[in-house]
Amino acid sequence: MPSMGGGMSSGESSRASPEEQAIISYNTGTQVIEKADDLLADAARQTDAKKQKKENDKARSAYASALKKFTKATQLDPAMYQAWNYVGYCNRRLGNYEAALTAYDRALTLQPNYAEAIEYRGHAYLGLNRLGEAKQAYLTLFSSNRKLAAQLLTAMQAWVGDHRGNAAGVDGDSLAAFASWVNERSTIASQTASLTREGASATW
Repeated sequence: MPSMGGGMSSGESSRASPEEQAIISYNTGTQVIEKADDLLADAARQTDAKKQKKENDKARSAYASALKKFTKATQLDPAMYQAWNYVGYCNRRLGNYEAALTAYDRALTLQPNYAEAIEYRGHAYLGLNRLGEAKQAYLTLFSSNRKLAAQLLTAMQAWVGDHRGNAAGVDGDSLAAFASWVNERSTIASQTASLTREGASATW
């Protein structure tokens, strides 16, 4: 998680400008969100249902705490697009997809090519079964940030796997078409990655 400079003592923070206070709140939020992500990863590794629920509950509590920090940062400095991005991230992790999209849209209004927000918004689109918009997010990233595109594609593959067993509001034709598209993009991504590696290792 990217942090910003601006660590201050309690006395200094009380005299800080709103922008400086926003940075303090943002940096605190990033520390909390790292813990939340770790807890969520721990939950995914649990085989015992009770332990998994306990870790998931801890993660939700941490995301809620981080959300307060990032929300405060946006109130202090409405132009801090990084904080808007994490308002979206926390909301998405808490299942508040519409609120997440609103925050991502705000971040991208402030910083139109912010790749991390484009990726995160793609995840939120998946959460809402807005597959066309999720596909567009991937294509945008594929042309500008292959690493984040790959992360979104992995999420798309997981979404397809989850919905094959439980369509959850997605009709069969749409699911089949999306699964086919994801497979095609996976093939294209692996082919272009291979070409890139070959080009990088070529001697001239």
